[in-house]
Amino acid sequence: MPAARESAARLQGAEAAESALDHGQIPGDVQRALEDVNVPSYCVDRFGIIRWLNPAAQELVGDVRGRQQSSVVVPEQAREARESFLRKVMGTERATDASVVVVDPDGERVQIEISSVPIHEGSRIVGVFGIVSHREEAAAPHPHPHLTPRQNQVLHLLAHGRSTAQIADELHLSVETVRNHVRLMLRALDAHSRIEALAVAHREGLLRQER
Repeated sequence: MPAARESAARLQGAEAAESALDHGQIPGDVQRALEDVNVPSYCVDRFGIIRWLNPAAQELVGDVRGRQQSSVVVPEQAREARESFLRKVMGTERATDASVVVVDPDGERVQIEISSVPIHEGSRIVGVFGIVSHREEAAAPHPHPHLTPRQNQVLHLLAHGRSTAQIADELHLSVETVRNHVRLMLRALDAHSRIEALAVAHREGLLRQER
């Protein structure tokens, strides 16, 4: 009889899993699967506090649970990280892919690619889930000492071929504000044009590596 009950329980479990799949649901313990996967993954609550990381993520940045998500990236990218997070929590930004530089447990800069999405509970957004889709083996770039974080951000967007209007849209700034950042960036790099500024940035290793 015990064997029969065990077989019946297994059958019921299999039928429940099959029914979940039929209804587009994921059966089983998904969080445990995320714990075991070798892709660094994390969850941030709606206040920006890191609440969960799998072992692969902890190997990358250490056990940073309880810290603000923006504290894991390098200082010049903290504002960008905060703004992107807030847009997701407010529902104005959905899935995003971004190249960021984080600090590993030894204090070294590591360039990674992150894909992140809002976490919904019914109609409410309760946090953000993300994975690290790629880790760059080359050394991460260091910021120019005379560029502000925003100017450094504009520089990288220019390197990606963005126009002034596209940068303004992506950073939620006015076109004139972007132009002011570009002018100040040119002055800091002692460059007379955007092309010259990018040449200086490449020569001095200021730009993130692209795959």
